[in-house]
Amino acid sequence: MKTNKVCLYAFVIMSLLLPAAGLCQSNMDRDKIAASQAGASPVYFEIPESGITSVQPGSYENKMECQVRLGIPGFIEKAKKGQELVVAFIGGSITQANWGYRLQTAHYLEQHFPKSRFKWINAGVSGTGTELGAFRIGEQVLQYNPDLIFIEFAVNGAYPDGMEGMIRQAIRRQPGTEICLLYTILTGQTAFYQKNELPANIKGLERVADYYGLPSVQLGMEAASLEAAGKLVWKTGGAQYLDKIMFSEDGIHPTTAGGNLYAAAIARSLSKMELQQQNRKKELPTPLITADWDEATMVVPAHIADDNNGWQSIDTDLNSNLKKFKGWFSEVFTASQPGASFSFRFKGDMLGIFDIGGPEVGQLEWIIDGKPTHLTKHKQGSFMYYQAEMTDATNAIALNRFNAYCNNRYRGQFDIVKLPKGTHDVKVYVSSQKSDKLKILSPDQRADIEAHPEKYDQSVIYLGRILIRGTMLK
Repeated sequence: MKTNKVCLYAFVIMSLLLPAAGLCQSNMDRDKIAASQAGASPVYFEIPESGITSVQPGSYENKMECQVRLGIPGFIEKAKKGQELVVAFIGGSITQANWGYRLQTAHYLEQHFPKSRFKWINAGVSGTGTELGAFRIGEQVLQYNPDLIFIEFAVNGAYPDGMEGMIRQAIRRQPGTEICLLYTILTGQTAFYQKNELPANIKGLERVADYYGLPSVQLGMEAASLEAAGKLVWKTGGAQYLDKIMFSEDGIHPTTAGGNLYAAAIARSLSKMELQQQNRKKELPTPLITADWDEATMVVPAHIADDNNGWQSIDTDLNSNLKKFKGWFSEVFTASQPGASFSFRFKGDMLGIFDIGGPEVGQLEWIIDGKPTHLTKHKQGSFMYYQAEMTDATNAIALNRFNAYCNNRYRGQFDIVKLPKGTHDVKVYVSSQKSDKLKILSPDQRADIEAHPEKYDQSVIYLGRILIRGTMLK
């Protein structure tokens, strides 16, 4: 059914976390990917009345393409009875984008179950991985009581701990919701499928899917087969091929034709899932990896800020630079004077920020449990974070909100800080320290800062959400 248009939106575009699979993208590809992180999408979406290919399952067959496991029998039963259904898609830019597979899959489901009325949720946010998915699934997906959730995060940081956190949150809050994992791939990974193997990043997610009995779909297998037969070009780089399917331009984001192939894989897999009638247990089992991500959430900064000194909420719709972020944040918490601060208290082991970067943004300092905080970068698989060390030093190490993609443009970004488990009193400051923005920018990015240095010589902060792994305290 056509849903009411509401002002509920997906938000925050993050820095892309590519999987550690022995593959890399060129600088040009990375620039294209970064450019794709400049838009947001409504949470509720409608299917256009025309322009979408009627995807059919087709004749392709490979037993590796779909692992049915316990399937999605609850959803199938409701759909065959013609009930009203809510279907959510959560993932990265391939999910967020139109024609990447999401619209084609929704169109197929409406055709396949014509008696049912559907509401569709797009929680695809470009550049986010499973760890970010664990923070945002509650607000962006679970609050809408979905009957089925498609989760797509193989390309954007296939961090299995975060995937388990998303799954466990869904089972705990809505045990009747069905879940299906979708695996997209990037340049070079078709070679794994052509050898009947799985990429390493997907193997980690498959362990989680298998443990919880969830179905999963390898979306790129037919494309890999067509590439091996000389009938498909995976990455065109803008070139035209009249006699072949052009899957993508950048090696990650499908064209409409590529999205049709992805959606056909889902259609074939759904046909197999219809044969699975065994209902899975609705109890939350002991974790396979960890239960740490069960309490990941995010909050509006203005709702938790105590001892506010110099911060204010502004409507993004009323700011010409921030208006395009209306879909992610209806308002942001902002300050521009060094020393501006606010406080909050929580029990847990992780905090973070979703914010907006731009030419004028500055740096943040953290006083945690009464002590300045030093931050050191760490990486666990594809999960990148800062480890906090509370010291007796005079100054904290500032967290810079300006990066090379903030050159004369505005973009969403995030950072996560890990703390010892416990109760923490947190004070957030606009730092008086200034980064060398000219040095951060490459020579071909410096024209604007050299022409308008005053625009960059500021310390503005735009906070959209505070991330918390734990619980907020008064």
